[in-house]
Amino acid sequence: MTAPTRPSTIKASWEGLALIVGAGGIGSAIATQLAQRCPALQVLTCGRGGAPDQDLTLNVENDESLARFCEAVRQQARPLRLVFNCSGRLHGPGLQPEKRLQQVNRRQLEEQFSINAIAPLLLAKAIEPMLNRHEAFHFASLSARVGSISDNRSGGWYGYRAAKAAQNQLIRCLSIEWARRWPSATVTLFHPGTTDTALSKPFQSFVAPEQLFSPERAATQLVDLLLEQTPAQTGRFLAWDGQEIPW
Repeated sequence: MTAPTRPSTIKASWEGLALIVGAGGIGSAIATQLAQRCPALQVLTCGRGGAPDQDLTLNVENDESLARFCEAVRQQARPLRLVFNCSGRLHGPGLQPEKRLQQVNRRQLEEQFSINAIAPLLLAKAIEPMLNRHEAFHFASLSARVGSISDNRSGGWYGYRAAKAAQNQLIRCLSIEWARRWPSATVTLFHPGTTDTALSKPFQSFVAPEQLFSPERAATQLVDLLLEQTPAQTGRFLAWDGQEIPW
């Protein structure tokens, strides 16, 4: 009797297009992993511009940019197999995680929600017309353990926590709708663990060395998980080690 084919073997033989949105440390490493492990996929990195190895320009916070991006994807004339959103923002010019209530302000909350919650859902909306009901497709997005409401025991980081929690709810809703309309689709939220990137750099002194992952290690762990997921498992919130994270 022939042994059943594992899901990872099936996906390794996919022919089509994979889009990695957010060409930072984790996103670039995931693109490299996928290109090595799924050679039949054309893997394109997508971001705001400026990176020398970036294939498509996309500002996920701008509707006109999303429209231009989708037209560029259609011109690739290949079936869309994977969209992995690796975009996100924790800090930046005029934006810092809040340690107490009096540091919360409207502009920073809106900025956190724009990139960390609204953008992933509108990305899914933009690419939905390219899906085929009978072709396997995976939509994945980076979330964060700090977005778990039931796991929150330290408080702080109001905007980032709330925006990631909102993303979790929005993408969970997406998974339920797509399970009905696009039964070959799989939707997954991933917590990559604390990774040595610009996003975590100001906070790494609080992380034990063995708990700080290189982008390459984080990408390997995430792609391992990604290739194991099937439509029957859609809508999960998974940590880098495969453990389900409570909502």
